[in-house]
Amino acid sequence: MKAFDNNKYLELTKKEIKKRAKKFNKIYIEIGGHVIKDYHAKRVLIDYKEDNKIRILENIKKEIEIIYCIYSKHLNPIKKDYNSKKEYPKIILKELEYLKKRFKIAGVMITRCEDEKYALDFKKKLENKNYKVYISRKIKEYPNNIKIILGKNGYLKNEYIKTSKKIIIVTSAVANSGKMSTCLSQIYHDSKQKINSGFLKLETFPIWNLDINHPINIAYEAATADIGDKNQIDPYYLKKHKKKVVNYNRDIENFKILQKIISKITSKKNKMNKYFSPTEMGINEIKKAIINENKIKKASINEIKNRQKKYLKEYKNDKKTIKRINEIIMKIKKLY
Repeated sequence: MKAFDNNKYLELTKKEIKKRAKKFNKIYIEIGGHVIKDYHAKRVLIDYKEDNKIRILENIKKEIEIIYCIYSKHLNPIKKDYNSKKEYPKIILKELEYLKKRFKIAGVMITRCEDEKYALDFKKKLENKNYKVYISRKIKEYPNNIKIILGKNGYLKNEYIKTSKKIIIVTSAVANSGKMSTCLSQIYHDSKQKINSGFLKLETFPIWNLDINHPINIAYEAATADIGDKNQIDPYYLKKHKKKVVNYNRDIENFKILQKIISKITSKKNKMNKYFSPTEMGINEIKKAIINENKIKKASINEIKNRQKKYLKEYKNDKKTIKRINEIIMKIKKLY
């Protein structure tokens, strides 16, 4: 018996994207996790296809184009990927070539750029390969100071990527690459041109409608122990709908300020002003496609244990990460 119905997941996700896109003239969809091959998802969901995100995009190919985000600091040659152990610049180049063969790329955005030499050198390398490369700057006191964000040293200073399709996929090689900030910056510039644009997240983890202490959600915390992501009950959703659902700390912490930014950069009629919680901004149809939950629980617990082994080996000098993964291991031992 399969643990996960992949075809059902793809069909449900495609329908939900099209349904949500109808509410806007243009919509920016942030894709979390690895866009080309999500090995973590495959390990914990077992029958999940690692290239599902590409399959989803292939299903709506004529309606989309891509903005690819790169955090400037990730271009430092010493940074390496958890799964492949390769340097990020090599992974990024390979991903871009893969995406370029299949979809229209509107532009590459180097985010929070402080004119690091390795970032500017990489920008030239991309331009020599005929990519359109743009720069967004680090915004002081982001995301808490709206006055700065909406002032001359905020989104206004960011370069704007012109797009022609209705659905804009915003993705990256690694988490914390500035995807949401890029989406909001684009929406800000769109609003100046009277374009009614919106924002969504296509997420895989955490799974909002599973228990916060479900092994698959704890496995997400293990996967992001190095950047400190923590699952939390979405307080906004709980207040509005009287129901507990799961989100994670960064989205929850930033939601109140996000609401304020949205209200300032869009018209009152824009449907984003109806988002009452960070969870409502997301699309996640994973739970509906789970067939055998016990198999997935076992796979998730195994993933957490393997993560600890790798972190202890590869992050031995990073006390913060080691402390975090050990806390997660204690939690899983206590619960399961």
